[in-house]
Order: sequence, then C-alpha cells, then structure tokens
Amino acid sequence: MKKLDIAQELSSNAYPGRGIVIGKSDCGKYAVTAYFIMGRSVNSRNRVFVEDGEGIRTQAFDPSKLEDPHLIIYAPVRVLGNKLIVTNGDQTDTIYELMDKQQTFEQSLRTREFEDDAPNYTPRISGILHFEDKGFNYAMSILKSANGDPSSCQRYTFAYANPIAGEGRFIHTYMGDGNPLPSFEGEPKLVGISGNIDQFTDMLWNSLNADNKVSLFVRYVELETGKYETRIINKNK
Repeated sequence: MKKLDIAQELSSNAYPGRGIVIGKSDCGKYAVTAYFIMGRSVNSRNRVFVEDGEGIRTQAFDPSKLEDPHLIIYAPVRVLGNKLIVTNGDQTDTIYELMDKQQTFEQSLRTREFEDDAPNYTPRISGILHFEDKGFNYAMSILKSANGDPSSCQRYTFAYANPIAGEGRFIHTYMGDGNPLPSFEGEPKLVGISGNIDQFTDMLWNSLNADNKVSLFVRYVELETGKYETRIINKNK
C-alpha cells in the first residue's frame, strides 16, 4: 500500500467529515492519535472541544444556538486503564462501558450501527490504542450502511500490531462533499507521521478546509513513561 501524504489527503478533500489518525511518531518514541470534526450546518459548526478528565468532550460554543444535541454532543476521547479510546460519537461510551465488563473492542461495537441521520447514514468510526510493555498496538473500526441502504449494517475492524515509526492509519467519515454524503470506502489509509506534536498539529489544522473545519485534538503518548501531551484547536474562540 502506498504511503500517502496526509496534508495532501486533507487539502484535496473539502469535506472528509470527521477523522481519526493513529500511528507512531517518526522518532519512534510516541504513540500518536488525532481526531478532527468538521461541519456544514450552523448546528454542527457551533462546537468546541474541551478537556474532560484524561479525555475530551464536545460542547456548544454558543448554547443559545444549539438546535439538536443528538449526534454532535459526545465524548470523542476517553481513557480506560491502559487503553485510549477515540471515536466520532457516543459509541466512545459504549466501548468504555463494555470493555470495562471484559468485552472486546469488536464485541462492544456489535451493539451499535451507523448514525441515524438519513439520508447520509454517517459511518461510526472508532479507534483504540492499547499500551503495554513500553509499546502499543491499535485497532480501528467503521460501521456503515450498505451503500446508503440502512437495512444492512456492515462492520469492519482493522488491527495493527507493533506499529512502524513514522507511519499511521487515517480513517474518516466521508469520501468528499455531496448530497447525500458518500461514506468512506476501503481500509484505513496508510499515512506518514512526522514532527513533534506542535508541528503535526499545525500541519493537520492548516490542511483542513478553512470553511468547514471546527475542532482538532492531537495527543502524543511517550511509550517509555506513559506521559502524554495534548493539543486542542477550536475555530470558535
């Protein structure tokens, strides 16, 4: 599989929707994850990321303009022991709660489907990083309709052991703008990961469409110590 330039992938797509990146820094010292949200409607754009314990949550930037919290207010990132969960919806809580009851990442997501936002039926995308012995592995999932037919839910899980330094995987909700919005297709894209947390954060944010981008979360976890740094950028300030 060809390694893609994530800056080019983002800048050439006006509306990838919501996206998750997971991988390892080029220096090999850090597990890297990023999550971004975009919006076309006033309701979707009226959001910010805020820290919530070891994770984050979305909240309305202007509560008076919040029309419908359904599907837009949730905790994208939560930490469960030595696991970091990142998703594009309230399935974060499903994964957290069921894995806390000894179910697997894949098992927990069998209880969920794509979003109920006809006619888009937005895919639910999820990722999990598992830290152990100064290393990590990760998995990504997508739950999607059958080419826009909501009678069938198609579930795909991709697992990555011993990640390669300077490489990651990128999954997002939409192939591009449209009406209805076309769902992501195929396995998560192989992308390069380079630079420190500030360089990587700036690259992602500057590559996202200026009109549609809303918020970005990036975390670098030091594998040797488990300590982490987080960056959050919100368009609304």
